[in-house]
Amino acid sequence: MADSQQLGVLKALDVAKTQLYHFTAIVIAGMGFFTDAYDLFCISLVTKLLGRIYYHKDGAAKPGTLPPEVAAAVNGVALCGTLMGQLFFGWLGDKLGRKKVYGITLIMMVVCSVASGLSFGNSPKSVMTTLCFFRFWLGVGIGGDYPLSATIMSEYANKKTRGAFIAAVFAMQGFGILAGGIVALILSSIFDHQFPSPIYSVDPVGSTVPQADYLWRLILMVGALPAAMTYYWRMKMPETARYTALVAKNIKQATQDMSKVLQVELEADEEIAEKVVQDPKLNYGLFSKAFLKRHGLPLLGTTSTWFLLDIAFYSQNLFQKDIFSAIGWIPGAATMNAIHEVYKIGRAQTLIALCSTVPGYWFTVAFIDIMGRFAIQIMGFFFMTVFMFAIAFPYDHWIKPDNRIGFVIIYSLTFFFANFGPNATTFVVPAEIFPARLRSTCHGISAAAGKAGAIVGAFGFLYAAQSKDKTKTDAGYPPGIGVKNSLIMLGVINFVGMLMTFLVPESKGKSLEELSGENDNDETA
Repeated sequence: MADSQQLGVLKALDVAKTQLYHFTAIVIAGMGFFTDAYDLFCISLVTKLLGRIYYHKDGAAKPGTLPPEVAAAVNGVALCGTLMGQLFFGWLGDKLGRKKVYGITLIMMVVCSVASGLSFGNSPKSVMTTLCFFRFWLGVGIGGDYPLSATIMSEYANKKTRGAFIAAVFAMQGFGILAGGIVALILSSIFDHQFPSPIYSVDPVGSTVPQADYLWRLILMVGALPAAMTYYWRMKMPETARYTALVAKNIKQATQDMSKVLQVELEADEEIAEKVVQDPKLNYGLFSKAFLKRHGLPLLGTTSTWFLLDIAFYSQNLFQKDIFSAIGWIPGAATMNAIHEVYKIGRAQTLIALCSTVPGYWFTVAFIDIMGRFAIQIMGFFFMTVFMFAIAFPYDHWIKPDNRIGFVIIYSLTFFFANFGPNATTFVVPAEIFPARLRSTCHGISAAAGKAGAIVGAFGFLYAAQSKDKTKTDAGYPPGIGVKNSLIMLGVINFVGMLMTFLVPESKGKSLEELSGENDNDETA
């Protein structure tokens, strides 16, 4: 591996001391991720309210709920959009440059966040159709943010702390989920105070005040604020040196840009530049034999592990409502009015984010450059497997009222080790191990595989987890294999994820060019 073949400007980035511009990049890229998480997860705060407002049935013992197909569309359409955005904008980021495309995704997120809160009409069909339309395009914008944020951060970072920097961008997701819960708490408290109403069992119609229709719209629209606030700073960031030098092949511009960023005088080394940039062996495409030989197995590793992880990660939504009800965080729907129900759901999401989600992400940030990506991912999948089986096999024991606290602890540990484990590392590694001209594309492909897993987890298991007994299924669902068997399946999926991790190379402490083979212009591709 010829380190002398690395461009001076890229070497300067690799060995640069951690300084202000690193943290600026984390905040700018991280605020995009904060917005992504807020926008993706805030819908779960308002689905119960949407059911009460638009699907109320006179004389029913319980408040209205979204029909299964509507609930699936409202929750899932953003995931489908995200998958498309990851593939399209990942590819576009390698064609047009990271910076140009970064601005487009942000504008889409701002416009569609506001538009989804302005869903038109007052009939259930028109509101749900327009909500789904705008949530889909919101998802496309969010999808674009995944490969671009990861790639920009990895290309700006030094090699010593690169893992922590990329993981810190991803960890902003935890704060986005937390912010969603807090916004719901604040707004529902204000509405509850201003528009008091009786509980459903006392007055079914009066328990949902007309003003509640503004509450869900405001919660969705707040998601536009953090994205809008960072637009100016995103546009001020120079294009990454690795894109300018290795893809656009403009060494001089890359050197000038990074001289300003690093605040040191850098020289453009023309001789090495000519070799590195023009070497035909380093210009192979995504569908070439050379790519397959060098990067085929790692790409299989990054896509399969992200796919398997997200099946398990997104299936948690199945059990969350049961857990919240079981430990008394969310009382029966008929014992609350519509706005108070939003408050209770917001409180539950905030507590879960504080206790389990946020700490897991920041453990990864702290340890990723000490332990390495491989060790954290193997450890995370291993403990997820153990805890899933620990819930699954004695499932009948856990659902007894006296044992529910133990159930919640094991459930929380499962998702702590998802976040201090593969949920973070599957995001970090694809931004490090592929060549600059295909980096954003390959990260987009890996992330899209993850979203495909999320769709399987969120919807496949929604049907699978239904009781085998026809009389005990949720309204509108056919019988499934039951929660216990679903959990055993999830444990097996986590175990397979652990095995697939062996295809992914360790990237700790190495330069991006060393990992991708872009220094290696003597080797035959």
